[in-house]
Amino acid sequence: MSNRNKNKTLPQIHKRSIVAKSGLFKIEQLDLEFSNGEQRVFERMVGSGRGAVMIVPFINEHEFLLIREYSAGTHTYEIGFPKGLIDPGESAEIAANRELKEEVGYGATTLHPLHKMSMAPAFFNSPMAVFIAENLYPEVLPGDEPEPLEVIRWSMDNLDELLAREDFNEARCIAALLLAEKWKRGKNAN
Repeated sequence: MSNRNKNKTLPQIHKRSIVAKSGLFKIEQLDLEFSNGEQRVFERMVGSGRGAVMIVPFINEHEFLLIREYSAGTHTYEIGFPKGLIDPGESAEIAANRELKEEVGYGATTLHPLHKMSMAPAFFNSPMAVFIAENLYPEVLPGDEPEPLEVIRWSMDNLDELLAREDFNEARCIAALLLAEKWKRGKNAN
């Protein structure tokens, strides 16, 4: 970030109003005034505000676990990493371990915070904490999925094959995979 943008004053919000609402989110309209006097109306999706987690679970030194689940947005089955919302009162670490148990049937003795990412920050406040999970142990918690999830083991040696799949295309999963690969390289260099 340049020093010029670092010290910018945030726009003043003159009015906020909900213009649409569903079971998942609200669309909020913001009447803004920028520091140079320009006025604009922006719309943004308002999520739960609790945030979410995504986990790259390593079952051993060279293999990680993926899940295959239904994705309503594309009406397809997609492969990705376990993920979910942080429940009220949970830390991101507790939510990550809970989601692991619900989605892949393992808990983790070790969780490494990998990165925080956001999806379309211009339109949506959706922070997601990404974790590496190691030292897994079997433990199952009931989840909220409508059908059992397929758990898939994947080798770090076959990342190009995973990236070439048509059913592995969620940008956050691809980013998490590449960050996990970088993390693994750094860990193995020590």
